[in-house]
Amino acid sequence: MDPTEHNPTVFTTTEHQHMKDEYFLTSGDKIRFFFEKDAVNEKGELVTEKQKSLNKIGHALHVLSPGFKRVTFSDGIKNIAKGLGYENPAVCQSMYIFKQPGIGGEVTCHQDSWFLHTRPKRLTGIWIALEDATLENGCLWFWPGSHKDGMPTTRRMVRKCEDNRTSLIFTAPLPDYDQSKFKPAPVKKGSLVVIHGDVVHKSEQNKSPNSRHIYTFHIFEQKDTEYCSDNWLQPIDGVPFPSLYTYK
Repeated sequence: MDPTEHNPTVFTTTEHQHMKDEYFLTSGDKIRFFFEKDAVNEKGELVTEKQKSLNKIGHALHVLSPGFKRVTFSDGIKNIAKGLGYENPAVCQSMYIFKQPGIGGEVTCHQDSWFLHTRPKRLTGIWIALEDATLENGCLWFWPGSHKDGMPTTRRMVRKCEDNRTSLIFTAPLPDYDQSKFKPAPVKKGSLVVIHGDVVHKSEQNKSPNSRHIYTFHIFEQKDTEYCSDNWLQPIDGVPFPSLYTYK
């Protein structure tokens, strides 16, 4: 990977420069590289080692990378989806997230349904720890039961077209969540975490000397379900998202 071929584009959840970036907006059917804020100076030059500069890679690893495709469409994943009652799930995105030592960025409190909204809401995240996820290196934190408490999805990230240019906007401010409600969920390497699309979760900045690599992807129900046309991520050139049960 040559960083000069990828801008480099910074991805954070606290600042949103990427939301107006064509490189990010057109990444749904590609493998693209997004950098940590603290890895890039004001001139767009890397100030850390290339291998320790990336925030994530996305968003079509499940289609374009044989290893990740094999995991995503494995019988084990299909059995999980069937156990959750999915009849015709599709995989809409995938990411490799690095959570680099010392500079791995905070992921602010959110529901995944803010970004990949369906009507009715039928979205699930699959999160696989490739290294131990600890309190020190930025494990997930959840608000237990928040997906059952009727927590409204008032905030969404949607596409906005203006002056022949597409950008992304949030439809509402970030909610002021009670931080005392969150519980940490450290897991060992190899663990798989199933994340309901409405559960509120976050992860802290990684200030430790250890990375926290994970692979994650999202599935949504296609049967009797509308995948919203203003979601940031859309099928490219009219080609549907691949079906979890039948994609080869």
